[in-house]
Amino acid sequence: MIITSLLDTDLYKFTMMQVVLHQFPGAQVEYKFKCRNSGIDSLTGQATRNLAVYVDEIRDEIRSLCRLHFQDAELAYLQSLRFIKSDFVDFLGLFKLNEKYITVTALPSGEIDITIRGPWLHTILFEIPVLAIVNEVYFRNTQKLPDLLEGRQRLDIKIGQLRSEGLSDLKIADYGTRRRFSKAWHEEVLRVLAARLGTGQSPGHVSGVPGQLAGTSNVLFAMQLGLTPLGTMAHEYLQACQALGPRLRDSQIYAFESWAKEYRGDLGIALSDVYGMNAFLRDFDLLFCKLFDGARHDSGDPFQWGERMLDHYSRNRVDPRTKTLIFSDALTVPRTIELYQQFRGRCQLAFGIGTNLTNDLGDAPDHVPLQIVIKMVRCNGQPVAKLSDTPSKNMCDDEKYLAYLRQVFDITQPA
Repeated sequence: MIITSLLDTDLYKFTMMQVVLHQFPGAQVEYKFKCRNSGIDSLTGQATRNLAVYVDEIRDEIRSLCRLHFQDAELAYLQSLRFIKSDFVDFLGLFKLNEKYITVTALPSGEIDITIRGPWLHTILFEIPVLAIVNEVYFRNTQKLPDLLEGRQRLDIKIGQLRSEGLSDLKIADYGTRRRFSKAWHEEVLRVLAARLGTGQSPGHVSGVPGQLAGTSNVLFAMQLGLTPLGTMAHEYLQACQALGPRLRDSQIYAFESWAKEYRGDLGIALSDVYGMNAFLRDFDLLFCKLFDGARHDSGDPFQWGERMLDHYSRNRVDPRTKTLIFSDALTVPRTIELYQQFRGRCQLAFGIGTNLTNDLGDAPDHVPLQIVIKMVRCNGQPVAKLSDTPSKNMCDDEKYLAYLRQVFDITQPA
């Protein structure tokens, strides 16, 4: 059994779920799975990442996932988080994922279709554990003897890079649950990072280096290892507001206002790439510049994004040094160091590293991580979409709606 706790997911699933409970309890949604690097082999005509052969295993693991419920200790931990409210914890005490809301189908191409359809409140927790299941099922079948020695050597190199002179203030976080090689490897990586980099959770230094592991997005490991759980909002929240808000053009503003209504200034990191950076900056006005603590980058050129954010704060008479920029798009340690060196001292900085930490065991073709996602495609029967600054990340099953969305938000990028 791969997933043994409903806490084995990212924190932002709970922070969004609380908003859903309080503000959108009747919303109905649909999610779709996509493997971005599957492709079709030109010689065989089959998918280069043949997931269809593992459909039965994936279904069995999802069935086990749907038997889980929150334990008293897990609920107590969630209750201890300052932004989690008691009625939400009471609801989670009764919560279980329901298998009737998810279907997994093998396709003739060798790919798989995963569709999640039902009440948003009762389906929001599927995404992260299902992606972790697909990953671990795939890799435990294709890599019977994983090269853990290579993985440990690579992790050691990354730690050495982070502990280089002049980088003691550089802090990273683990964002790697959804694409991890396995749960066991994920835990080992976190334990090594905490021991070697320090966490800042207790006085003192580790090997003369201040705590450089800011925390993890994974709530279970945060609880078990004494780390800080990290996360605010994800794309699905802003996408759903396309259907839930009063007017499509105002959906991004509506999403930020609804978030502020729920958290009253807490968890103040805005996601910037659901409609592209131009549309984000148009909506992220003086009020939001002051109200939110910062913004998170997840597509497009991170250096350009950072410079534009700093300029935007300055134009709105807000000191960028009081705001936080979070970088989280396909980061590696060298890229993280480059970003840190460019923006250090000009703002507060945070870095979320995912796949490069939790699924980096070699360069052979069968070691290449799966670029898999599960994205919301409909809310209340209406198409919803993400139009990021990286067009390959766009995901919508209705081309007419995509065209309309581009027109409404004045987005000129190609499909």
